Parts: sequence; structure tokens; C-alpha cells
Amino acid sequence: MNHFKFYNKKDVLAVTRIRRFETKLGERIQVIHDPGKLEASLQASNASFVLIGVPEDIGVKANMGIGGTDSAWLSFLHAFLNIQSNDFCEGSNIILLGHFDFSGIESLIEKNAQGFDEKLAAYRHAVNTIDDEVEQLIHLITQNKKIPIVIGGGHNNSYPCIKGAAKGFYKAGVIPIAQINAINLDAHADFRPMEGRHSGNGFSYAENDGYLEKYCVVGLHENYLPQNVWMDMVNNPFVDCITYEDIFVHEKRNFRQAVDHAIEFTSDTLCGIEIDIDSIEGALSSASSPVGVQVNHARQFISYTAMDSKVAYLHICEGAAKLSDGREDRGTGKMISYLVSDFVKGMMA
Repeated sequence: MNHFKFYNKKDVLAVTRIRRFETKLGERIQVIHDPGKLEASLQASNASFVLIGVPEDIGVKANMGIGGTDSAWLSFLHAFLNIQSNDFCEGSNIILLGHFDFSGIESLIEKNAQGFDEKLAAYRHAVNTIDDEVEQLIHLITQNKKIPIVIGGGHNNSYPCIKGAAKGFYKAGVIPIAQINAINLDAHADFRPMEGRHSGNGFSYAENDGYLEKYCVVGLHENYLPQNVWMDMVNNPFVDCITYEDIFVHEKRNFRQAVDHAIEFTSDTLCGIEIDIDSIEGALSSASSPVGVQVNHARQFISYTAMDSKVAYLHICEGAAKLSDGREDRGTGKMISYLVSDFVKGMMA
């Protein structure tokens, strides 16, 4: 993990606004005091969750998307560490490990790659490095029976989350084979062809490599579903989806029924919980849309799946505080902090 920065308590308190007569999450959250003894520290900790950031937009650019998904992590962190620590969410059950920094790789590509095709190929090659390092850390966390909470970054990181969790929980003896399921609240399936790694094919690679068994997408937009991807999904009995239109336009089932269907479909083994911020109406992301679920739907999705699924990890991705085209939304990090706290509360319920 050459690109990982571990946090200490001083780092955490530097962005925690201390106030008399109050206790913030940043004052209660745990850190690793000796990164050289990471596994021993994880084993010794009584925390259930390990929070890490993957602030990169390499996978998004490799998918020909708008950069800026590297900006959500710090925005989230400033909001999350300043949540009140109270009976609803106390904080000491979470280890804040740190974040990956792949900015050097991106800078190298921007400076040296010539032309669109060369730059695209370089970005897709670079995603392999991200895959390897993120998978290694997720593997280590899960083999010690902790639940990773991963804040991205592009949706390319679904692949190392699935692969790392499958291998880690298998090594820990929690599951009989290195294979898990996934539920994804997303406007897109991210099940594109394996044309080189990017943010649009994490689940394709995970399924092809045997680490993803069942996969269900909730809120899929029919307008942005390529026909070849649709055919791959409908012809695969281990893949299912409920479209946004079936829930909110045709009203074939309500949102709670759609989420319950996804939970039941993936109930046979551990399940990764995925949420792409572009599924939320008006939220700033690499593929922002005026059509989507409301923030409260996303909060309910997180809460329901946390309570009723056999959770392997939580991955929230594609959000941005500032996009490379200049658009900004300072509320993105706070919105993600609500989702993470909802997840922790749901798991502890």
C-alpha cells in the first residue's frame, strides 16, 4: 500500500471543532497508533467498522467521465468528524484509518500521455494499481472480521471492495468460498464490457473473476442502460435489477418493496452495500442528473440494507464537492456523512 496515508489523533482533531459541553465524533473515533503493526492493532481493537477514503477520479476519467470525484473525501471527513457523539451514534466503534493518495499517478499521466487515446489507455492501466492496493487493504480489514466503510472515488472501486472482502472473509472462515453478493443503488449498472478497467465495469470484472455471485441494482435508469449490458443482465440468473421507472413512474412496486427484493435476492451470503451518488436527484457527481431518488430514499436504502442484509462492506462513490468543469456543492460531504451514520446506526440496531 505505497499510496496510503494513515491518520493519527492529531490529524483527526485538526478537523474536529471542539466545543465545551459537547462531544464530537472526532473526539471518540479510534485511530491506529502504529501503522507498522496494522493487523495486530485491528485484532486488538473492539471497533466493528474501519473507515477509509479513496479520493481519486482516475477510474472516472478512464470511463470518459467528468473528473472531480477525488474531492468528496475531505468534504465528507470535515462533516462526519463533527457529528455529535451521543446515544444515537457514539463514534468509538469506528476506526478512521486514513486515505489513499493516487494524485501522483494522475499527474504523471496528465503530463506525459499524448492525445485522447493514449491518455485513456494510461488511465485504464492505472486503475489496476488502484485495484491492487485497495483490494489488499480491504482483504486485511475483513480477514480480521471488521466491516470496511469506503468513501470514493469512482465506482471502479467496487471491484477491489468485492474481491478484497470475498478473500478476507473467506480467510477468516466467515464464508465457505471467496465469493459475495452486492446490492447497488445506482442510475447505472456499471456492468459494461471488460475493455480495460474503469468506473463503468467494476461489477463485470468481479463477476467474471468469480468473486461476485449475485448482483442486484436498485433505481437503474432505463435511458442510460446500453442494450448489450441489458442483455448480459437479463440472460444472467445471478443478476437482477429494479429500474427507476418501474418504481417511480410505472409504480409496479414502491421503493421499500424494491429494496426488500434486492435484500432477499442476495440473502444467501455476505453482501456488499453500494451507493452511487449519481442515483440521487441533483447531487453533484461525475454523472449528475435532474432525475433520481431523493436523499431520504438513499438514507432508507442504507438503513434497510444495514439492518437486514449480511453486510460485507459499505461503499459510497462518485460524489464530488467540486467537479473539473467548475461545478461545486459544499453539501456533498455532509450528505455522505448522513449516509455513513445511518449505516452505522442500522448495523448497531
